[in-house]
Amino acid sequence: MTELPSRTDVLVVGAGPAGSGAAAWAARAGLDVVVADAATFPRDKTCGDGLTPRAIAELDRLGLAEWARGRVSNQGLRAHGFGQKLYLRWPGGNLPDWGSAVPRTVLDNAIRDVAIESGATALDGLRAVDVRWESGKVAAVVFTRGKEHVEIGCERLVIADGVRSQLGRVVGREWHRDTVYGVAARSYSDSTMSEDPWISSHLELRDEAGEVLSGYGWVFPLGGGEVNVGVGTLATAKRPADVQLRPLMQFYADSIREDFGLSGPLRMPTSAMLPMGGAVSGVAGPNWALIGDAAACVNPLNGEGIDYGLETGRLVADLLAEKADLGTVWPDLLREHYGEAFSIARRLAGFVTVPRLLPTLGPVGMRTDWLMTLALRWMGNLVTEEDRDRAARVWRWAGKRSIRLDERPPFS
Repeated sequence: MTELPSRTDVLVVGAGPAGSGAAAWAARAGLDVVVADAATFPRDKTCGDGLTPRAIAELDRLGLAEWARGRVSNQGLRAHGFGQKLYLRWPGGNLPDWGSAVPRTVLDNAIRDVAIESGATALDGLRAVDVRWESGKVAAVVFTRGKEHVEIGCERLVIADGVRSQLGRVVGREWHRDTVYGVAARSYSDSTMSEDPWISSHLELRDEAGEVLSGYGWVFPLGGGEVNVGVGTLATAKRPADVQLRPLMQFYADSIREDFGLSGPLRMPTSAMLPMGGAVSGVAGPNWALIGDAAACVNPLNGEGIDYGLETGRLVADLLAEKADLGTVWPDLLREHYGEAFSIARRLAGFVTVPRLLPTLGPVGMRTDWLMTLALRWMGNLVTEEDRDRAARVWRWAGKRSIRLDERPPFS
């Protein structure tokens, strides 16, 4: 087994896009960095594998944009539903005008390699189970490796261990389910549409009884004869998702099999429950911070989390280099960057869970390209701080007013 370092400046727990991104940026800032993961890489993760222009922008910062384009690229979303089919190009602006889709076994490994190349030490097979405290700070993380317990000391701790965030719970993270959350399942299939220049989303997702569900199905081309096929639905504590995900995914795949040239059985089916829109509290302490999925940085309107994982990894690394008090600065920074957008997004997503609302409004929205193009931009949060057009101003205006109505604003 690899000899473990006894101590490091920055310890990152979780080597997905958020953790490996944070490790890369912290190492580039000259810090001694260790990034540890419970799995042995390459490893899989439940995900649609889609990379929006927002995610591509972050991969470009890391030096991976052309690598992603070289695998497969797409020019926008093909939206199906309510008797319509719309082709909606990515809006571009201050973000790239293209997207991609890369299996997480490949993507996460590539970002982790960037962290290693930047100077971080990567460790496999270490499951974080506890911390050791000293004077209110995390002095070390306790891991299990096989049958033994080991410990790595740290000056700063970044927690990026995913949606369940076992270590996050240890340091006080709490998920609040009073706002919308997601449940999703994904699989892989052979397809004649694997080189399709569009990702596809079926906004009229029906169950076997013909009822319209508050969610969508997707087909994301991966190249090489393969696509990612999945379904996701939205829920709240008051209106939980009463669906069997894997049978629903199979039913959805069967319904589109001919149109998308699917063949053979669905492979590697997995499912997950997703906290969304910053619906967690306890995201930071004096010398630790939660990022990415662990901090519920998942878009409530489309389930996208890779972009936010990469962004929060970069943002937290800046604070690590500045040696800021993370307990105060990190929640404020998350609210500054995502609070308003997450607030309005989870409010809109919550409306979708209201029975009969989607079947009523869906046909109206799908009749107009310009309205759906606007919805694509808002749903993907493809609005940057530099954007000054009317759509961006409206989105920010709505976010400011939404957050004033929140009983529990994001990250609180």
